[in-house]
Amino acid sequence: MATTPVAPDRRRPRANGLIPGISRSSYWIYLVPGLLLLTLIILVPLVWNVYLTFTDYRGIRPPEWVGLENWVELFGDSTFWASFRNSIAMILAMVLVPTIAGLVLAAMLFDLIGKKFGAKAASFLRATYYLPQILPAVIAAIVIGWILRPQNGALNQVLDAVGLGALQQNWLGSPGTALPSIMVVLVWVQIGYPVVIFMAALQRVDPELYEAAELDGANWFQRFRAITVGIIRPEIFVVVLTCTIAALKVFGPVYALTGGGPGTSTIVPAYYAYSEFFQSQQVGYGATIATALTVVIAAVAIVFILVQTRLERREEQS
Repeated sequence: MATTPVAPDRRRPRANGLIPGISRSSYWIYLVPGLLLLTLIILVPLVWNVYLTFTDYRGIRPPEWVGLENWVELFGDSTFWASFRNSIAMILAMVLVPTIAGLVLAAMLFDLIGKKFGAKAASFLRATYYLPQILPAVIAAIVIGWILRPQNGALNQVLDAVGLGALQQNWLGSPGTALPSIMVVLVWVQIGYPVVIFMAALQRVDPELYEAAELDGANWFQRFRAITVGIIRPEIFVVVLTCTIAALKVFGPVYALTGGGPGTSTIVPAYYAYSEFFQSQQVGYGATIATALTVVIAAVAIVFILVQTRLERREEQS
């Protein structure tokens, strides 16, 4: 039986997955818009900001070179160190508490609520936790400020109504309560982010692992510790890193609620840099604060990445 000859495929073969007719150098054209935006929005302002750290500049006259005077003043500035001490409280409120609480809530929504009440109930609760993330930080802070007013705030009125009037405070005007009040606000705003990330990560956990552990007699906490935490460890690193960066550069709630006061009890580096830039018109010194904050954030990010890489290599070797 005669066979019909098949015409040879004359299409130009692809090399390394490249589209025929387009050279390798042509792909760089598509990177140009992004590189231009990166240069104009990130690199140029960064270089200019670093330059200003070595100048005395008030935003009107040309910058005057002063060398390391701003840096020497920075390391002896008690307000600067107070702002970084307050950043530790912000890390506690935006990283430690939301990550732990978010991990537990996500596991409960996925492993308990989702099984007993269905996926829709778990999704509704997840959206409820995430709702504060949608609100602009300044608007959320203004609403909380109304609640914490000393005279007619909702919190003081509720305390008075239930017979606890002795606990009424000027929550945002007292050095002892201003920082804890902001921390509570930040926990409320931040907790939805890890819940969403962790619930998405739990989708890749094999349900048979939970079933096998449950058949072996493991309770919920034992399943949570042995299965959940171990499998979604990469997502935990991502949440901790991004939340730590957000805590170090927090600005909106402090600006809207306390303005860094009373005194320096709630001041943070980002707000301190802003106040030096726009209120004191010490642009060179404000740039020094901002640059120091950038260095700290970069160092934290590098440490997190190195630790995560080392743990992953250790797991692969074992």
